[in-house]
Amino acid sequence: MLCRCFAANSRYCPADRDNGAGPDYMSWALGVGAAWVLAATAVAMLPMRRQYVPGVILLIAAPVLIAWVWATHGWLYGGAALFAFVSMFRNPLIYFGKRALGQRPEVPK
Repeated sequence: MLCRCFAANSRYCPADRDNGAGPDYMSWALGVGAAWVLAATAVAMLPMRRQYVPGVILLIAAPVLIAWVWATHGWLYGGAALFAFVSMFRNPLIYFGKRALGQRPEVPK
């Protein structure tokens, strides 16, 4: 069934609800995504030497969360989540990309 939202193949579309009772709430995927963004912002405010462990945890959790948002809301929201992730973690992604190519990038202090 097609949804009247932007994500035409979405499984979650508030416009398709027939019961009309109560307000529409944010999905779990978007709620956890918002919490992930707040956690990443808090980690970014830590000194560099204390960013590694929580940053790696957030870096590992991000693909699972992006896939969850993509599966729940479709390509538009999934693409926005992917863009936000690449924007926030561009330096670690560049570092790991250079390491994968066999280069020895400098680690910030």
